[in-house]
Amino acid sequence: MGRILGIDYGNKRIGLAVTDPLQMFASPLITIGTSEFDKYIDDYLRTEKIDAFVLGYPRQLNNQPSESVKYIDPFIQKLKKKYPEITIHCVDERFTSQMALRSMIDGGVKKGNRQDKSMIDRISASIILQSWLDSRSKRKSDFKI
Repeated sequence: MGRILGIDYGNKRIGLAVTDPLQMFASPLITIGTSEFDKYIDDYLRTEKIDAFVLGYPRQLNNQPSESVKYIDPFIQKLKKKYPEITIHCVDERFTSQMALRSMIDGGVKKGNRQDKSMIDRISASIILQSWLDSRSKRKSDFKI
């Protein structure tokens, strides 16, 4: 069983998170420049197996795709083309940056360090990935009577 990689895509930076080998828990991995993504994933795949990408997909409050999907949709197409064997799941990423900031505050991260956008991106990717894992787990545990 491979790991699952969470992706918080941005025009400048991409936050990444990864599951444990049993695909139960998400942990922040790294934040890289958008232009570094392909090389990083190629290097990562030399040592780790990835079963799926879980990508944050921005939506508005009315559940319609947000304006920034015009950047994410081409990224998704590139992933599909370059890694056709890896499944891609999209997850609503509304409020993940605020949730990441809140978790930093609750975790006691000093104010100056909370302004580190790369840390917020990694934690956001972890929140995106963990929410997908939780919903997958719930779907598996549901049953009909």
